[in-house]
Amino acid sequence: MNAVYTISLLILAAAGALCLVRVALGPSMAARIVASDTLVLVVVASLGVAAARSRSGLNASVLVVVALVGFLGTSFLARFIEKDSGRD
Repeated sequence: MNAVYTISLLILAAAGALCLVRVALGPSMAARIVASDTLVLVVVASLGVAAARSRSGLNASVLVVVALVGFLGTSFLARFIEKDSGRD
């Protein structure tokens, strides 16, 4: 079962690296925001795999807080882009 956890974390690490590349090189602000939101989801999934690996339910509250902060951040940035594009 450790192999499954290790493979899962490796795939999530690769996804996180690709998201970081997209955040750095994204063609638009919207692409960067989507990539950062995806990166937050990758972090939440990685924390979930780590919680499953340790068989501990204590990380569930951390998962909820990180997901909520990611959602609020994405919502705030989407509103910022909407107001900024309305000036044209």
